[in-house]
Amino acid sequence: MNVAVVVLNYNGKNHLQNFLPGLISKSPEAEVVVIDNASTDDSITFLNKSYPEIRIIPLETNYGFAKGYNEGLKTIDSDYYVIINSDVDVSEKWLMPMMEILDKNEEIAICQPKILDYSRKEYFEYAGAAGGYLDILGYPFCRGRVFNNIEKDSNQYNDSREIFWASGACMMIRSNIFWELGGFDEDFFAHMEEIDLCWRIQKFGKIVFYCAESKVFHIGGGTLKNDNPKKTYLNFRNGLFLLVKNLPINQLIWKLPVRLILDGVASLKIGITNGPKHVWAIIKAHIHFYKMFFRMFGKRRNGINQKSEMIFPGSIVFRHYILKKSFSDLKWIR
Repeated sequence: MNVAVVVLNYNGKNHLQNFLPGLISKSPEAEVVVIDNASTDDSITFLNKSYPEIRIIPLETNYGFAKGYNEGLKTIDSDYYVIINSDVDVSEKWLMPMMEILDKNEEIAICQPKILDYSRKEYFEYAGAAGGYLDILGYPFCRGRVFNNIEKDSNQYNDSREIFWASGACMMIRSNIFWELGGFDEDFFAHMEEIDLCWRIQKFGKIVFYCAESKVFHIGGGTLKNDNPKKTYLNFRNGLFLLVKNLPINQLIWKLPVRLILDGVASLKIGITNGPKHVWAIIKAHIHFYKMFFRMFGKRRNGINQKSEMIFPGSIVFRHYILKKSFSDLKWIR
């Protein structure tokens, strides 16, 4: 099976300078490709001069994460795609363990490595950690990360296993499954489109997997910083998109109103800690969600498997903020 390691770049020349050399040298099994999302810095000039052997796919505008990858991947002929952020530092032999998992089990459609913090390498990183899950209301969290609570890696999650969602920061996916499901949903633009894809993969009857033997280090916030109101907007809007597209209708009719109420509560807390711009971002997210409701509802597809056993049967909001629990305290999936 052939593999393409594909970096989506937007004004990330500094990250390319820092991480592309290691990505190339530590990925001898793969073709390394850079999709450029109409960068306004001199990323392409740098790549042409320093890495003329690297294939560059220039896009005409900044399409965001979802459409940017969809457009670029259309031109890449490979059995497996590795989608990886430009601010990820890979380890030696990081590809082979994931390739072996996909090679051995055709039911596994997508796989992510252990994702650690580049700045604090003994800790998990926010975007993916040791594999993602959802709670009963659709809130995402990870083995090793619940909201902003990040666990230290003490080898407690060194078991490769099935998960609910794999991180868009770094994941390997079968190209035929990616396209059979239509790729990323471009209405998400960025953030949570990978959770939507993983949810659809499971309804398609395939498995999402975590590979503990593969390890990468992620800076995080390479394009949108955590304090950027646009990130708040995308996270709140796309979290609602997820539910409308993927929840069974008998669950959607009660879970969606609860989520909307909790969003209102969250906006009060965020207003105090992050300021009024973030409250306005949440309001705009809801306005756009209402405008897009029927469009997203029309994308619903029946599936053969909802993977309910991969969904935490309680509220992670309550467990974390009221009971002060981390993932290790959940007494659930280990």
